Amino acid sequence: MASEFDELLTRLGTGRWNFLYFIATSYWYFLIPPQTFSGVYLAPSVNVTCRPEDLDSVLRVAEDSCSYFVNKSSVGVVEVPCTEWAYDDSIYSSTLTSDFGLVCSEAYHRATYQSIYTFATIFSSIHAGYLADRFGRKPVVLVTQVIYAATGIAMCFANSFPLILALRFVMGCVGLPTIYILTMEVCEIKYRSVVGILTGLPWAFGTMAWGGVAYLIRDWRWLMLSVSLPTLLVLPLLFLMDESPRWLIVKGYHDWAIKVLQRAARWNGVSLPPAEELRKTVMSIQEETENETRNKAKEKQRTLWSFLKVPTLCSTRPIRVNSVIFSLNLFISALVFGGLNLSGANYSADPFAYTVLGGLMEVPGYSLTAPLINRVGRKWPTILGYFFSGAAIFLLVFVPSDMTWLVMTLAMLGKMCISGAFMIIIVYMSEAFPTEVRLQGVGATVMACHVGATVAPFVTDYLGPLIPWAPSVIFCVSSAVAGLALLPLPETLGAPMPDTVQEMPDVGRCGAFGRREGSSSLCIVNKGDEMEAK
Repeated sequence: MASEFDELLTRLGTGRWNFLYFIATSYWYFLIPPQTFSGVYLAPSVNVTCRPEDLDSVLRVAEDSCSYFVNKSSVGVVEVPCTEWAYDDSIYSSTLTSDFGLVCSEAYHRATYQSIYTFATIFSSIHAGYLADRFGRKPVVLVTQVIYAATGIAMCFANSFPLILALRFVMGCVGLPTIYILTMEVCEIKYRSVVGILTGLPWAFGTMAWGGVAYLIRDWRWLMLSVSLPTLLVLPLLFLMDESPRWLIVKGYHDWAIKVLQRAARWNGVSLPPAEELRKTVMSIQEETENETRNKAKEKQRTLWSFLKVPTLCSTRPIRVNSVIFSLNLFISALVFGGLNLSGANYSADPFAYTVLGGLMEVPGYSLTAPLINRVGRKWPTILGYFFSGAAIFLLVFVPSDMTWLVMTLAMLGKMCISGAFMIIIVYMSEAFPTEVRLQGVGATVMACHVGATVAPFVTDYLGPLIPWAPSVIFCVSSAVAGLALLPLPETLGAPMPDTVQEMPDVGRCGAFGRREGSSSLCIVNKGDEMEAK
């Protein structure tokens, strides 16, 4: 199917029809960072002063303002937990922290607010593919975007913290990557890698915008409303978009698919074959797809646990090593990347400037990785990215807090390096896993990524205030472990992508532009018009 349908996309070219999908997807990714990292400004750590009920009997207030001491004649000095506080409003006029008392024994709820969204994305990654394959790409995009916008707006008016957590969990569950899948399915094959990278840039710009908007609006309800209402603006674009013609063909909606293709041709100013000839092509694509589906179904019936692909992912030592190493790397990447995004209060006196500069550092991390890995490979740029990030973060332990410019510089250097490593590792693992289990392998490692993002808030917001140097040490050691873990893996630049688990030991053995000859150990290397056997 891929070759025939890709020929159709090539004939359609790239024009206004494709740009509509790209613009909608880019706009959506621009709006995600404020929701993903909303805890930075909605539930920050705020300085508090305990307000005892009876000031006359108070001997002193504890240093952390979580309790105070009173002298009772019958039992002596007694420590009493504080229940009322005066909140410092010099930076924020209103936050979830101040409105719902998320301090002292309830301080862990600030990390819970941040992590419950990323925890919910674990479930969204599980059901996203099923919903999009079952009901189509466009309906799933429309429904989930409406729910996403509605829950964000509803949070602004909620007066119960458990309700806010529930709404945030729903947001995470419906934050599906379906719009990205839809865009890639209508993208001409020669531009897919470029589009894949370019759609990462709006995330960086959205991060910068999030810091700027938060600087202007210091009340959490108005701030949340200001970043939630723009999500409604993407809906008109979604209604203009068509269903994925690839999905329509697979599901047998031939007439609908032909209309979509003809509309795309008009928008792009190109011509397609007559309707009858186009119908034959569409039927041929579906027939080929059904044959592939039947073959896969027969293969699944031979394995008891095939729905989990556990035997295949664990069948040989190379596939087990790949699964463990890439899962560990994505867990650490999300932990360090998310932790640095949430560390504005730890690494900067100005949390707004920290977020803006952090987003700015992601731009070279995303844009410069493509030419870099095409020239020097995937493995060593990723390893060096982890090591440089870990080294910069480790130095923060020894830098005095009053040297704000140096602290900010090191934190931003760590952010840029981990962003680049994060981007490369996604490409690296997609090339290292064999075709027969590539989606299952990537899916398993992405789950580890979501877990890392869920853990990050507890490291920065809960452990950080207790042990200030602990987050830096954890991020540094984790980055070093991630880099060292990649050493056993082969380089995949120029190497043929493995199709089966049995071919994995040969990945990278032939070097760039090499290939195996059948199932033998003979390596064939292209040298112009000559072939050299090794």
